[in-house]
Amino acid sequence: MTKNEHIITGIIKGSIAEEMGIETKDVLLAINGQPVGDIFDYQYLVEDTYVEILIRKPDGEEWLLEIDKEADEDLGLVFEQGLMDEYRTCTNKCIFCFIDQMPPGMRDTLYFKDDDSRLSFLQGNYITLTNMSEDDVERIINYHLAPINISFQTTNPVLREMMLHNRFAGEALKKVDRFFEAGIEMNGQIVLCKGINDGKELERSIQDLYRYLPHLRSVSVVPVGLSKFRKGLHPLEPFTKDEAKEVIALIHAWQKKAVREYGLHFVHASDEWYLLAEEELPGEESYDGYLQLENGVGMLRLFMNEFEEALECLLKEQKAGERPLQKQEELSVLTGRLSYPVIRQMAERLMEKVEGLTIYVHAIRNDYFGERITVSGLLTGQDIIAQGRQLPLGNRVLLPENILRSGEEVLLDDYTLSDLETALQVPIDIVKSSGHDFVEKIMRGFFMD
Repeated sequence: MTKNEHIITGIIKGSIAEEMGIETKDVLLAINGQPVGDIFDYQYLVEDTYVEILIRKPDGEEWLLEIDKEADEDLGLVFEQGLMDEYRTCTNKCIFCFIDQMPPGMRDTLYFKDDDSRLSFLQGNYITLTNMSEDDVERIINYHLAPINISFQTTNPVLREMMLHNRFAGEALKKVDRFFEAGIEMNGQIVLCKGINDGKELERSIQDLYRYLPHLRSVSVVPVGLSKFRKGLHPLEPFTKDEAKEVIALIHAWQKKAVREYGLHFVHASDEWYLLAEEELPGEESYDGYLQLENGVGMLRLFMNEFEEALECLLKEQKAGERPLQKQEELSVLTGRLSYPVIRQMAERLMEKVEGLTIYVHAIRNDYFGERITVSGLLTGQDIIAQGRQLPLGNRVLLPENILRSGEEVLLDDYTLSDLETALQVPIDIVKSSGHDFVEKIMRGFFMD
């Protein structure tokens, strides 16, 4: 397969492609007489209501298909690679990179570093701009692709070159000006490293980025994650409670300015800062529609609000006699140390309202990556088993969905849910990142059939 020839591996049932007789193993050669470099070219070229598709059959025969369709209607083709091209690897050596802090012996895919602008649009990945060519910039502007998610770290060019260990990292920031002038919607991220890009450097970065409003819709500030596998890497230390308070205070000051001038909060502290500072999470209105959920910004607030909605609904159903309950149910929730206080608080609320319900909430210590890693998404099967065997678990165990590989029942260290159930001798329920699902999964065994 050459760069502009793409093998078709699937046809969506009932689609235009199926109607036109396109089949798997056919090869897409061109659309409207133009070569197709990757998925963005493809999506852009098939937007029109009339398109011409050049297909080569396995026997070498070429078909030129004329297609009338609705605007933005997909053809129904599935390709061998989601990007229709190779993934682009990261060329930086960031001082905070978590992949460099992983132990040897894990599956190969966990060591892959991407810095591919196309994944920013397709999957929400954050990119550094250092791996983006002039053609990439022009195509984003011409196709008006948005939003693009940018990993800034700092707007100080010299400091950015040091943090990314890339002499072009400072110059790459000029691409943001191009996107702003073209009206491309953006989101940003700053991974904060103590003593490096915090304090006055953080204020400088926020001030510099502020001028990109309103096209730069949000900037998240997240603390660097530090595993125990940092031998030979740049020395970094965790933030203290007082330092977390300082970060929050700075961000809140800029939020007030942004709300007053643009109606957006703009810059956001991730949930970790509030938990570390032991401060109350902001209200839902502070998150501007949860633009940065994947960075842990507002995730707990959304979860708590959904929990309250689900609890209120449950109590109404109980009062109306719509869902009769058993007399007893005993179960456990295993989570990371970061979210433990919030999960425990919600469990206690449920137990207050539902007689006979016992919920054990346990914070699993991350021995695999080190105790400084407190998020549930980096828990491993071996830690859950080793610690879970020593804990009261009840009749069921609830685990968060983010411990699993996407679409599979496998954890980071290749333990499966079946392995965990066998080792702990209890069935396991997986809870989606939703307060509604949390209540539903807890009450599942409590409702009478």
